[in-house]
Amino acid sequence: MKTVGIIGASGYTGGELLRILVNHPQAEVKAATSRENAGDPVYRLHPQLRKLTDLKFIEPDVEKIAETCEFVFLALPHGASAPVAKKLLEHGNKVIDLSADFRLKSKDDYPKWYGWEHPCPELLDQAVFGLPEFHRNEIRNAKLIANPGCIATASILSLAPAIKTGAVDKSRAIVDAKIGSSGAGTHVSISSHHPEHSGLVRPYKPVMHRHTAEIEQELTFNGVKPTIAMTPHAIDMVRGIMATGHMFLNREITNQELWKAFRELYQNEPFVRIVKDVKGLHQLPDPMNVVGSNFCDVGFEIDPHGKRVITFGAIDNLLKGAAGQAIQNFNIMIGVDETTAIRFPGVRPV
Repeated sequence: MKTVGIIGASGYTGGELLRILVNHPQAEVKAATSRENAGDPVYRLHPQLRKLTDLKFIEPDVEKIAETCEFVFLALPHGASAPVAKKLLEHGNKVIDLSADFRLKSKDDYPKWYGWEHPCPELLDQAVFGLPEFHRNEIRNAKLIANPGCIATASILSLAPAIKTGAVDKSRAIVDAKIGSSGAGTHVSISSHHPEHSGLVRPYKPVMHRHTAEIEQELTFNGVKPTIAMTPHAIDMVRGIMATGHMFLNREITNQELWKAFRELYQNEPFVRIVKDVKGLHQLPDPMNVVGSNFCDVGFEIDPHGKRVITFGAIDNLLKGAAGQAIQNFNIMIGVDETTAIRFPGVRPV
């Protein structure tokens, strides 16, 4: 049994971490922090946990948490995690950071993509990018996991097989991403006000979105870094992401070749499903079919007229895009079946 803590447990991601960890057979949650709600039962903010746990929020005292917890999940804002992670690592804790603070390997990328200098650049080399499908062996022995971004996860997993064929132009790949409102967290703003959000399809941060850097970093194969042009859209959906990729062909490619590329990468992956059916309503990935699960559904089409490959990646942004993937990483780190406590289907209808 591993003792775990969650620093920043009051948000949607913190609630999902708690929901899964309170039933995890190898985890005992010893701490869940919230400055504003210290002393309150966690079910006051996360009512789905009523009668499942008596845990109460505590102040984020890093020293005390370091003493009582072997593993610590950080669900803090970007820029706030790094100093906390440093303190925990100095105490010998293992850290799974759900912010962006350790996702990029070069400190020079942070001013470009996040607008600030990295406070702990000496830790970047030891951080492992927590995408199990790409870094499972490194995750096993890691002390610091950089949990990937949600749009990045859906984009990387869906684009990778096509890029690996060598049939597409790596200098111009386009990602059109749609994301539900929970991706913005619990912070209230005019953009989340119901009259402004209901029925919308709103582009935001249309260029230089921070997840672009992760996508390019992880899709660099054989030393060749792709150029990703990514634009996200907020849509009238609570949970879920659909990342649609457009890559232009530099030679002809067949469905059979693409099927082979997808199967070679993912046929043994427990949480990646290839969705390309010829009948019925669900012929390609759809976020509706993964909401509530840790699955990433990927698929593709070939456009002979436009000479392009279109890829599709659908995830639940709070699970495979955040808490579920974090617990998948935790499972790998402690040496249990990585599907432990997170092998459940999505919820339909949503």
